[in-house]
Amino acid sequence: MDNKEIVLLKKALDRQIRARKQAESILEAKSKELFDVTHHLKETNNRLENLLSEKSSEIDGIFINIIDPYVVMDLFGNVIKMNNSAKEFLGFNSNTNHINLSDLVHEDYIEYTYESFKKLMEVGSIKNYRVKLIVKQGTEKFVEVNGSLIYDKNRHPVGAQGIIRDISQETEIKKLLAEQKKQLDIIVENSPIGIILTDNNKKIIKANNAFLNLVGCSNFEIKKYTLDNITINEEVSANNSITEKISEGEIKNTSLIKKFIKKDGSLLSGKTTISAVKTANGSIDYRVALIEDITKELEAEERLKASENRLSSLIANLNTGILVEDQNRKIALTNKIFCEVFNIKIPPERLKGFDCTKAMESSKDLFRYPEEFIERVNKIVEEKKLVLGDILEMADGRILQRDYIPVFKNDLYNGHLWTYMDITISKNYKNNLEKQKEKYSSIIANMNLGLVEVDNQDVIQMVNQSFCNLSGYAEDELLNKKALEVIKVLNKNIINEKTGRRLNGESDSYEIEVLHPSGELKHWLISGAPRYDERGNVIGSLGIHLDITNQKQLELQKEKLVQELETSNQGLQEYAHIVSHDLKSPLRSISALSSWLIEDYKDILDETGKKNLSMMQEKVEAMDNLIDGILKYSTINADNIETTNVNINEVITEITDIIFIPAHVEVKVKNTLPTIIADRTKIHQLFQNLLSNAVVHIEREKGLVEIGCRETSTHWEFSIKDNGVGIAKEYHEKIFKIFQSVGNKEKSTGIGLSIVKKIIDIYKGKIWLESEIGVGTTFLFTLKK
Repeated sequence: MDNKEIVLLKKALDRQIRARKQAESILEAKSKELFDVTHHLKETNNRLENLLSEKSSEIDGIFINIIDPYVVMDLFGNVIKMNNSAKEFLGFNSNTNHINLSDLVHEDYIEYTYESFKKLMEVGSIKNYRVKLIVKQGTEKFVEVNGSLIYDKNRHPVGAQGIIRDISQETEIKKLLAEQKKQLDIIVENSPIGIILTDNNKKIIKANNAFLNLVGCSNFEIKKYTLDNITINEEVSANNSITEKISEGEIKNTSLIKKFIKKDGSLLSGKTTISAVKTANGSIDYRVALIEDITKELEAEERLKASENRLSSLIANLNTGILVEDQNRKIALTNKIFCEVFNIKIPPERLKGFDCTKAMESSKDLFRYPEEFIERVNKIVEEKKLVLGDILEMADGRILQRDYIPVFKNDLYNGHLWTYMDITISKNYKNNLEKQKEKYSSIIANMNLGLVEVDNQDVIQMVNQSFCNLSGYAEDELLNKKALEVIKVLNKNIINEKTGRRLNGESDSYEIEVLHPSGELKHWLISGAPRYDERGNVIGSLGIHLDITNQKQLELQKEKLVQELETSNQGLQEYAHIVSHDLKSPLRSISALSSWLIEDYKDILDETGKKNLSMMQEKVEAMDNLIDGILKYSTINADNIETTNVNINEVITEITDIIFIPAHVEVKVKNTLPTIIADRTKIHQLFQNLLSNAVVHIEREKGLVEIGCRETSTHWEFSIKDNGVGIAKEYHEKIFKIFQSVGNKEKSTGIGLSIVKKIIDIYKGKIWLESEIGVGTTFLFTLKK
């Protein structure tokens, strides 16, 4: 629907609104008159009732001829009276048809109608009640109803009357406008270009998602800003005058580049099109700005310009003479070095446009062989093929190296590039290098290390005598042969990998296995490096070879011994378990027999016999503890460690709950102990052995065992201090050896502290003690973090 149709619909809507107001005005005036008459009737006699009837008839005549449809109904919705407009609009005649208005209400509005009727009954009138009716032939109409109740002489409601106004066209127009607004909102919100709407003071009223994403603000935040708040004014005076002209209404829109400030403080460059929205009287009401983020495009342009500047600067400062000719052999670009190489006194920038054909003729005498120089240049230009490393001999003895690079654009010849480099010094250096090479050839030939040079195809270029002795082949059997086809390398994949590394310029050392012509297996250590030409290109590899067969055999023997040792240790552990089982079986039998003897012959045995049997059981128990200790000691190693977080405070609590602590002894933790990373079982063994030793060697009336810890940069240092009998200094080392103990404690196996020492060794710590006879002992030990 175009704008013209919308204007027409709006005019029709205005006319209907005016007509409705006129009808309502008439209705209100007549209703008031009716009310006054009714009130007067209450205070008069029967004669006035007759007058009321006459007035009612008069009013009825007015409503019958009113423009809008007018309907009178009873309280059940049955139509009692309707004017001609109502008959025409509804398509029914109450004189010939029974009509109930509730039957005409669309099902979607039934509940709303019920609520509106309740309001009518409560208030006595209803205004602007809007509903959809289904009139004759099923046509749907949107109507607006204004009505009131009709009362009898006792002020009891007996019916209702109302004016119906057709608002179908108005509703359609509103619906159409809402749909168009919805479509416009969808287009704006989904546009990839940022859009903002500002008022006449440039305050932002609305912004679409694209713009909010560009600046990183929410819809609520953006409304706090004006267009000037979020832009940096970098406009030149011409652009400023354009902006002012928009504000003054001289021009409607313009396009310019603005810098927008993002929420995070960074900037973006936006191609901004600003349009003015004017009111009917020509004043600016709103401005619409379309913003397209061109930050990356501008950055790319700047990078391109910078690249062009760097390229120009690079060419100008190259140590190589550069000459660029177009397809007509006119100079397009040259540099200072080119002018110096050919003794040209004119600045490079002034040579642009010179004819190179004429210049070549005039300068050919600079070359040792002038005619050959001219002929060679013409041939190269004619063929238009890449030429590298062309050598030119100058008349003054200098040697130049020249490259020719044709330039094609879309497969069309677009000129060419010449590069000239003075290689006189490098050429002389190369000659000297050849002499040096001859000088050192004899040294290389007699060195003890095998030396081989190969090209990129693995073809041998040079070997020394030491390599011939090492490989078992004569020099003529090796030169110009592929190395892997002559030398029987068992792990060839290593050689192929290293060849690839040489091409990338990498050097390294590695080992290979070689089958000697004698049938013996040899081990070689190779140090390989890439070979370069004078231009720095990789042209092959250089390898220095050392026979390490003897060392390798020693390593293999060492590995075999280590493996045998591991097997032996495993066997010993298994043997310890077997011995433990075999020894415990007769011990259990002896213990059982002694128990039976005591039980069966307790009435026969004297005290000495009972004591001897009891001592026998104690010795059996000691032997059992000794076997357990040996088994634990033999199984402690670093291979079966399960690492986890171990809270030492929890370990101490668990130990004090399970070991026997005499009633007179108190175990006290001085400070909070750490959580360490270790094997929980082994740490439990460590602390249990130390605490068990501490609590049983206290003979004082009040015993005390204190546990503490301090942290160093690399270790945890623990201390277990008791006020027991103490340990003489000569036993400080002895007690950590297996089967060694102090004092006459018969139940001691002499293994507990050996287990402690072995566990601490696993964690790369150390253990020592400080003791004084009769005062007490402090065991100190460290565990590496």
